[in-house]
Amino acid sequence: MKGIIQTHGGNVNKEAQELNCSIEHLLDSSSSLVPFDPPFHLRRCLHKCINSRTLRDYPDREQNNLINAISSWHCIDPEMILPGNGAAELFTWAAKDAGKKGISGLPSPGFSDYSRALRCWDASYFEFSLPLEWSNETPQVFPLKPNSNVIWITNPHNPTGQLWSQKSIRDLIKRYSLIICDEAFLPLVPNGEKQSLIPLVKTNPNLIVIRSLTKLFGIAGLRLGYAISYPDRIDRWKKLRDPWPVNGLALEAGTILMNERFLMQKWLNKVHSWVTKEGQWMYKNLSLINGIEPQHSSCNFLLIKGDNSLIPLRNYLAKEKILLRDCRSFKALGENWLRIGLQSQKNNNRIIKKIRKFIS
Repeated sequence: MKGIIQTHGGNVNKEAQELNCSIEHLLDSSSSLVPFDPPFHLRRCLHKCINSRTLRDYPDREQNNLINAISSWHCIDPEMILPGNGAAELFTWAAKDAGKKGISGLPSPGFSDYSRALRCWDASYFEFSLPLEWSNETPQVFPLKPNSNVIWITNPHNPTGQLWSQKSIRDLIKRYSLIICDEAFLPLVPNGEKQSLIPLVKTNPNLIVIRSLTKLFGIAGLRLGYAISYPDRIDRWKKLRDPWPVNGLALEAGTILMNERFLMQKWLNKVHSWVTKEGQWMYKNLSLINGIEPQHSSCNFLLIKGDNSLIPLRNYLAKEKILLRDCRSFKALGENWLRIGLQSQKNNNRIIKKIRKFIS
């Protein structure tokens, strides 16, 4: 097996074809989604939608119900909110604005979709290197100030899992013409909301914050995210984009999730408890394995660094129907690195046992 260099999370269909098995038999720890079934009230909502006019009718072009639900949750004006077909669509529109402002600075290692979005508009960018060693302190100070017009920041950072302090990013706002902050994983971080830039958008027209609901609820197939920025920017994006960027099921799902305040908080508590418990357990057990060095993470994934190439380990685990993230697609990393998305206690234990078996 040659192994697939993944550019964006769990390419389970391609992996299943190469392994000649069904995707149901794969434990996908290469993507970073919660391991729980979606909440019951969400599944009930989607079932109801399938048996209603939601599938027959065109989606609401104004997206008012979802926008109002997001507005209420974050206590921010509806005019500053734009739902999208996952965070990826919103990165594309952010990149259009970035290109007009000048050169973008992209953190490396980092999410490859930022450069993809910038290339859509022939926008200029360069990559600045983040340190590959960090402490267990959280939150951390954003370490660099690249000489660019625009800066893209991921908080918490993907793939390192570092949580940046709001203060350290706030101190950068006056320095750049535009700051684009990807907070897709922030809702999964215990106490992570304290570091969000969303409260700063009201007074900073040069700030864009992009969120995702798919990772928090394990609904990546629905494709649902949202951007928060100044009303003028949001209105301009609305006029440029496709007429129905968010499908009807995703609109209904997002609305019920953001409107059910008590159930939302209950789900967040469950996720945060899982991230804390399983993250600490995984780090401790990986630390006991010779030749592997786990890195501290605030989120539901962590990096491991090997003394030698970890591609043989990844390929061995794939044959055992366990997928880890191949980090060769992250510039500045390479074959000595793998990323592990946290799973249930049972499956995390399975991953550790298989790694020990390979190493021994």
